[in-house]
Amino acid sequence: MKKRIMKWLSESNRWKHLAGGFVLGMANSGLYGAALTSLTAASCLEYKDKAWGGKWDWTDWTLTIVGGVLGAAIRTLI
Repeated sequence: MKKRIMKWLSESNRWKHLAGGFVLGMANSGLYGAALTSLTAASCLEYKDKAWGGKWDWTDWTLTIVGGVLGAAIRTLI
């Protein structure tokens, strides 16, 4: 199970999207700000990929936002 998750996260640099969202979430003071910042960053990243001839990846987009919300939640708990 662990190998499958690690393989899935390594596809399309998904772990970078999760980690980047997490950093954004930790940098914000509230859940709303973290979600909005992560949503904006995720949309910009995916637009950049599409503009350079790639495709919009909804999984990467979602992982960036999930990382931001997780970062904000952990910051709130600390």
